[in-house]
Amino acid sequence: MNVLIVDDEKDMLKILKAYFEREGYPVFLAEDGEQALDLFYSNKIDLVVLDWMMPHVSGLSVCKEIKKNSNVKVLMLTAKSEDEDELTALHIGADDYIKKPFHPGVLLMRAKKLMSEDKVTYLGEIKIDFQAKKIYRGEQDLQATKKELDLVGCFLRNKGKILTRKDLLDLVWGMDYVGDERTVDTHVRRLREKIGSNLIKTHRGLGYSLENVDE
Repeated sequence: MNVLIVDDEKDMLKILKAYFEREGYPVFLAEDGEQALDLFYSNKIDLVVLDWMMPHVSGLSVCKEIKKNSNVKVLMLTAKSEDEDELTALHIGADDYIKKPFHPGVLLMRAKKLMSEDKVTYLGEIKIDFQAKKIYRGEQDLQATKKELDLVGCFLRNKGKILTRKDLLDLVWGMDYVGDERTVDTHVRRLREKIGSNLIKTHRGLGYSLENVDE
C-alpha cells in the first residue's frame, strides 16, 4: 500500500517518511500541491497525508481533485485550530483530520485505521483479523503468534515485492534487532505451516514475497 505525504516542511516530511517506512509502507513525498497531483496521477496511491497550507495549490484543492477522481483515502494535516476548518476539510471529502502539533505515532495509527488494517483481510481461504489479532482458516483459529501476525501484515503491505531477510528484520523485528538473520526463515516456515506454503514464495538468494491470490 503506497502512501503519498504532502507537506512544505522538509523536517515534517523526513519524520513521517521514517515512521511509515519503518512499518513497511512505500512512501512518496511532495512539497507542494502541484507535485502532489503529479505523483498521484503517475503512481498507484492508497493513502494521501496532506497538509492544508501549501504553496501553488492548497491542500484543500488537492483533496477536492483527488476525491473527484478516486476513492483514495485522504488524511488532512493543519495548524489551524478552528472547528469550522475541520468541518470544511471533512465536507470536501477528507476522511480524517489531525491538528498540528501531533505525535507521528498517533498519525500512523489513524492512517492504519483509514486503510482498514484494524479490520479483516482475506488471502484466499485465510482470514486475518488485525483487530482480534488472530488468523483463521475457515472457522479454525490457527493460533498465530504476534510475530506471525506482524509478518503477515508486513507481507500484505508489500504484496508483490521481494523482501530480503534484512528487510523483514528491520520491518518486523526492528532496526535495532541484533541476532541471526536465519530467524526470519524459521518464522516464515512456521507461518507457512499455518496458512499454506502457496501464499509466501521463496526467491532463492533474494528473499520472500506474498503471492497474489483471489481474495
